[in-house]
Amino acid sequence: MKINTLDIIIIKWLQKSFLPFARIAIFVIYFYFGALKLFGQSPATPLATSLAANTFGLQHFDLMYKILAIFECLIGILFLFPKAIRIVIPMLFVHLIIVCLPLLLIPHLVWVKPLVPTLEGQYVIKNIAIIALAIGIAAQTKPLVKKSLNR
Repeated sequence: MKINTLDIIIIKWLQKSFLPFARIAIFVIYFYFGALKLFGQSPATPLATSLAANTFGLQHFDLMYKILAIFECLIGILFLFPKAIRIVIPMLFVHLIIVCLPLLLIPHLVWVKPLVPTLEGQYVIKNIAIIALAIGIAAQTKPLVKKSLNR
């Protein structure tokens, strides 16, 4: 078999496999991390507690944290359903805005020094990969209208 033929076979398989793998990856990340929060096992709890203390206060933290956990699980589940993409992408971006706030609002917990993140900072920064993955999934969505996107 020629290298060009093998290259084409691999690329076609990757193109066919991207969406299912991407959807499952986001499901695992969001459902798993949400479940950890829901059952009080998340290593992100101290970071979330500090964010709450520095923003809306701790009086409703437990309830808000449970809502965030359920929201994360729901995002994960919805990514498994292609028809839910128009609903789940905005949900994802709202979630990402919330969870990236520590980078700006409590920088002492996410940065050792400029451009050197703490472990918690790395946890937040990895969301760049989730954004790219979500964009890749959304880019594969069929338009509602059957018009050509290439005019």
